[in-house]
Amino acid sequence: MSTQDTAFDWESLKAAAEEAMSHAYVPYSRFPVGAAAIAEDGRTVVGCNVENASYGVGLCAECGLVSQLHITGGGRLTHFVCVNREREIIMPCGRCRQLLHENGGPGLLLWTVSGVKRMDEVLPDAFGPDDLD
Repeated sequence: MSTQDTAFDWESLKAAAEEAMSHAYVPYSRFPVGAAAIAEDGRTVVGCNVENASYGVGLCAECGLVSQLHITGGGRLTHFVCVNREREIIMPCGRCRQLLHENGGPGLLLWTVSGVKRMDEVLPDAFGPDDLD
């Protein structure tokens, strides 16, 4: 893994995502996802995907993670990773990239399938709160 933040413990963050993934509710797709992130104050926040019989209203792991971020005090995300059942690193979907951008900004570091990248590399030219001023 190539990283711009060599002092950060990415493996511990990945382990938190793996633990979260073990709680996923995925009776339809059987594709559990776990996500973990660090908030700027050092808190670890996690989420898992939760499906619904109407398919389209399922919640991605990142949705639960961002909800936990706000429930536990808010702030900005600094580091993020998500994993699948095989504990492989996976990419957030488009909706979740937008959600992560909103809550971490362009400098959020994500462990992606091609190494650690900044949010502005994963979602270039993002639309965000500053565009609404």
